[in-house]
Amino acid sequence: MRAHVLVTGRVQGVGFRAFVCRQAEQQGLTGWVRNVVDGRVESEVQGPRDVVGNFLRDVERGPTLSSVTQMEIDWVSPGQEDTSFEIKY
Repeated sequence: MRAHVLVTGRVQGVGFRAFVCRQAEQQGLTGWVRNVVDGRVESEVQGPRDVVGNFLRDVERGPTLSSVTQMEIDWVSPGQEDTSFEIKY
C-alpha cells in the first residue's frame, strides 16, 4: 500500500524530515518526505499496509521538539517503484 501524508503543526525546523526518514528506513518502507512552503511536511510511503500503519503512528508522535496537530492521509495506488526512502529538497 502507498499513503500520501500531509502533516500540520510544528514540523519544520525540528528534525521532522530526518525523523520520518529514519522511521521509514527502520521499518523497510520506501518513498519520500519534503517540506511544503505553507509549513507542513508532505510524504509518500509505500510498503505492507500494517507496517505503513505503524509508521503513520510513529509520524503522528514525531520527534521530541515537534508537535503534530493534524495528519491528512490518502491511500493511493502504488504507482512508482521506489528503491529507498529519501528526503527531497
